[in-house]
Amino acid sequence: MECSVGIFGSTFRQLPERWPAKIPLTKLPKKREEGSDMDLKALITDIPDFPQPGIIFRDITSLLQNPAGLAYSVSEMSTYAKALSPACIAGIESRGFIFGMPIAQQLNQGFVPIRKAGKLPRAVHSVAYSLEYGEDKLEVHQDAFASGAEVVIVDDLLATGGTAQAAADLVTKAGATVAGFVFVIELEGLEGRNKLPSGVPIKSLLTY
Repeated sequence: MECSVGIFGSTFRQLPERWPAKIPLTKLPKKREEGSDMDLKALITDIPDFPQPGIIFRDITSLLQNPAGLAYSVSEMSTYAKALSPACIAGIESRGFIFGMPIAQQLNQGFVPIRKAGKLPRAVHSVAYSLEYGEDKLEVHQDAFASGAEVVIVDDLLATGGTAQAAADLVTKAGATVAGFVFVIELEGLEGRNKLPSGVPIKSLLTY
């Protein structure tokens, strides 16, 4: 997973001590004047020079803390996913689980976890993908999808596209079809969507 968005634990501890444990109602994101969309960027915390100088870390833990923002995010992502008429929702470890599970529930569909190597107990399909230093591997159960099933892949972040591309390869390898991708954040400058299957819909709630 490209680390441009915060995960639980150490990243959260990078927030200033004055950061509230809960965001007061007065700090809820406002509706934009030009429409009914919620300003989710107001709930994303920018951490400069993390994990290294020159990088702005888009931390979603502050979004996850906010009930209204989290509910809105899941609702919007569910709307996009529903339009693709999927038979199943697949989430990429680990933050894809956070959003993928409630989306599957809202659509009354099953959820399939796409996991890092060695985490799944039954026979798996595996796909390796490149990282900045070395490579990693994603896996899915061989019987996770019905043959030809339309699958929407969910994750929190589209950065360089390597992880999402590997997830798509896994879905295809398991005999299903990628109906589309839904992300919370897309870092447009990294052009990750260019690595994804041509012609497959890609929707991101926020772009930077």
